[in-house]
Amino acid sequence: MQSLGFVETQGYVPAFAVADAMVKAANVEIVKKVWIGAADTFRAAAIDQLKVWADRAGATMIRQEMGSDPASVAFDTLTSAKANGADVVLIDTAGRLHNKINLMNELTKIRNVMGKVIPGAPHEVMLVLDGSTGQNAFEQARQFTQATQVTSLTITKLDGTAKGGVVIGISDQFHIPVRYIGIGEGIDQLRIFDRKEFVKALFGDGSGQS
Repeated sequence: MQSLGFVETQGYVPAFAVADAMVKAANVEIVKKVWIGAADTFRAAAIDQLKVWADRAGATMIRQEMGSDPASVAFDTLTSAKANGADVVLIDTAGRLHNKINLMNELTKIRNVMGKVIPGAPHEVMLVLDGSTGQNAFEQARQFTQATQVTSLTITKLDGTAKGGVVIGISDQFHIPVRYIGIGEGIDQLRIFDRKEFVKALFGDGSGQS
C-alpha cells in the first residue's frame, strides 16, 4: 500500500466511511497483505460489488449476510487479519442509513469494536465521496462529519475539471484534507492529491492557457 500512502505498520486500520460503494475498492492496488471487511450490510448488492473489486485487487474479503451487524463484520475482519499477519485492514461502511442517528450509532459501535481488537484502531477514517453528485456530496460530508471524526477525504469520478470545485469546496468548508482523487473507476485511476497540479489543471498554469 505504499503507493497509496498508508502507514506501513502491521495492523494499520483505516476505516472507510464510504458514500459511493462501487468505487472505493477500485482505489486499492494491492502490494501487501490486505484484508477488507464488507461492513456495508445495509445496501443491496454492496457486498457483491465489493467482492468483485477485492478479487481484482487480490485482497482477502471478510463478509456476512446482508442485514448482519456491521460491527460484527468489523470484528471478524480484524480478528482474521491479526491472526494472518495482514499489513492493512480496510473496513467498508454504509454510506447512508435511514437517519443520521442510526448512522452515528453504527459508526460509533464499529469504532469501539475495532479498538478492542487492535488498540488505537481505526487509525484513519476516510470519507469517499462521488464528485459527480455536486451538492449531494456536500450533504453527505456534512452528515458524516457530524456522525464521526473524519480524518481525510477521497473524491472520486473527477474525470473532468468542471467537477473540480467539489474538491475545493468540501475541503475548505469542512477543514478536512483531500488525500486522493479518482479520475475514473479503473483500479489504477487513483491519484495522490497534489494541490499545485490540481489548481494548474483547473485554472491553467498562468500562461494564459487553460
